Amino acid sequence: MPVTLARRLLAEFLGTAFLVAVVVGSGIAAERLSPDDVGLQLLENAAATAAGLIALIVAFGPVSGAHLNPVVTMGDRVLGGLSNREAAGYVAVQLIGGACGAVVGNLMFSEPAIGLSTKTRTGGGLWLAEAVATLGLLLVVFGAARSGRSGAAPFAVGAYIGAAYFFTASTSFANPAVTLGPTLTDTFSGIAPASAPAFVAFQMVGAGLAVGLVRLLYPAVAAVADEVVVPREGPDETYRSVLHEERR
Repeated sequence: MPVTLARRLLAEFLGTAFLVAVVVGSGIAAERLSPDDVGLQLLENAAATAAGLIALIVAFGPVSGAHLNPVVTMGDRVLGGLSNREAAGYVAVQLIGGACGAVVGNLMFSEPAIGLSTKTRTGGGLWLAEAVATLGLLLVVFGAARSGRSGAAPFAVGAYIGAAYFFTASTSFANPAVTLGPTLTDTFSGIAPASAPAFVAFQMVGAGLAVGLVRLLYPAVAAVADEVVVPREGPDETYRSVLHEERR
């Protein structure tokens, strides 16, 4: 039987929840391990996030494609990789997963389960940074799919996010689920609820620009849109036969 939408939604929920738990948890750990060095805190947070993202894409990609990000899902919908129903389901579970991941990240470090962030992040430079970060992320994602290098996609995405922590002024949230979820943690990776809407708005601007550029750079991208971020698993029987041949 084909991979059901329910299984794909579960994968997106779990993957996004783990991703936000990695972001929040590693931020708290960094604050405690390096209390007097903000640069080192950011490096620790970035390294953990990049490594965790690679692992999560590898783990959940065969089921759902491992979008783990509403702007990736919406870009994939526009380019023809998902139906409206699939895209709506992906976005919903990603946002819920992000909130759950933030709560789990708090609880693992004995913080209040929900502590609204007081970290204000606002200003033109930060908003531009979110547009740039999101634009670059989608170019990496769809460029990897179009090139046929799906095996490299998890590492390309993880490397880009790790780099964007440092080359963008906003530390590259580049993901509405990773923006809204951390409003629930008053720790290193948090963002004040009042700051989050502008971040999401500029992420959408970046995503819109990225879709236009992807269409210009890769006119045939629609043919591989269902392979974002990595190709999803086909029918179970086909998958079993491939595994069987590989093990022979």
